[in-house]
Amino acid sequence: MTGRSAGHRQRRAREFEAFVAGAGGRLLHVATLLTAEPHGANPAARRLLADALARTFAGWERARGDDPYDRTRAELALAFARGSWRYHRGRGGVLSRLSPQERLVITLRVYEGIPEEQTAALLGLPPERVRALTARAGSALRSRPPAGDRPAAGAAAPPAAGAA
Repeated sequence: MTGRSAGHRQRRAREFEAFVAGAGGRLLHVATLLTAEPHGANPAARRLLADALARTFAGWERARGDDPYDRTRAELALAFARGSWRYHRGRGGVLSRLSPQERLVITLRVYEGIPEEQTAALLGLPPERVRALTARAGSALRSRPPAGDRPAAGAAAPPAAGAA
């Protein structure tokens, strides 16, 4: 290995480390929203992010002009979409009431602020489908109480206020 090659690899590694130090926390939050895990207990989100970061690092040289955050977020979203069956059940996170596809769209559109057309292009969906998923997810979040607040199936409803 030549000195020039080693220096190039070290510079590449330093650039990537600086990127992860700056963006890693926000990307982990995105992954945690997607997997619907609680913020402190998010092993699936950490694995999902590690895989996305590995793919970003592998293409680091080819993506010189691209925004590494956008590239990693896209890798994260696509990895989640490919394996969304693993995350069908929420694990207690804020978006656990939503389906994986609804979580993906609402996270990209609302939390990340990606326009509808870009979200549709990233996910390979028609914009109308993205619009419908966003509306359905928003409605579900506004209307349904969290899972822990709902009575179990077959359980008696709590007594009305003032009933004796």
